[in-house]
Amino acid sequence: MRSEATTTIAAAPRRDRLLISICVAAITLLAWIYLVHIARGMSASMAHDAMMAEMGMSMNMSWTAADVWLTFAMWTVMMVGMMAGAATPVVLLFSAAHARRHTRGAAAMVSMFGLGYAAVWTGFSATAAMAQWGLHEAALLSGAMITSSRYLAAAILIGAGGYQLTPIKNACLTWCRSPLGFLMTNWRDGRMGAFQMGVRHGAICLGCCWALMCILFVVGVMNLLWVAALTAFVLVEKIGPGGVRVARVAGIAIIIAGLWTATR
Repeated sequence: MRSEATTTIAAAPRRDRLLISICVAAITLLAWIYLVHIARGMSASMAHDAMMAEMGMSMNMSWTAADVWLTFAMWTVMMVGMMAGAATPVVLLFSAAHARRHTRGAAAMVSMFGLGYAAVWTGFSATAAMAQWGLHEAALLSGAMITSSRYLAAAILIGAGGYQLTPIKNACLTWCRSPLGFLMTNWRDGRMGAFQMGVRHGAICLGCCWALMCILFVVGVMNLLWVAALTAFVLVEKIGPGGVRVARVAGIAIIIAGLWTATR
């Protein structure tokens, strides 16, 4: 299936393949530049909060609507930076499959597919922002955006690790690793059809990775080293050799980390 997918991608016009690759690379780069900018701003803010704490002034204030919106924007950009690379194979395949069926409208179709995929992760970003807001209001999140409760941290890790071993995770990962099979069984014509296909594949991708993203509440939502590590792990799961086996081994390791966190 993988060699067939490679042949299908190669059948697409070279200009289309190059344009898609450049666009994905540019979007990913811009997302990471923005994340680095935010991380630097957070470092300065944390230093200020630490100084105020030493002076006996509490900085655990309730969020405003602007805080919620900025957190949502942060999660959205972070998901773009983390997932754009993993989505590239299916986008290239979609472009190649469309080129075989039609001679026009490739750019619009690929854009609609990408919008559908992004819509799913935008929804996840909204949910994650709401969760972060709730943790902040409950005083369960530190200034470094790390949960301050070791039991909550342990629960997140054990839950994420356990999910790695479930049939749902395995099914979603199998579909993610077989993008050509997904396109063959879910093809829809027209712009709305392309959008629907993007939504479906985004939902499968979300089903594969959502629990891993929750780990950021344990290691630091804006800890860019961990963000990069999880991004690399998602790529290994989806396109690397033995990705299913890697996912299961990682699940066991994450459960062990959760148990250690609960008992330390």
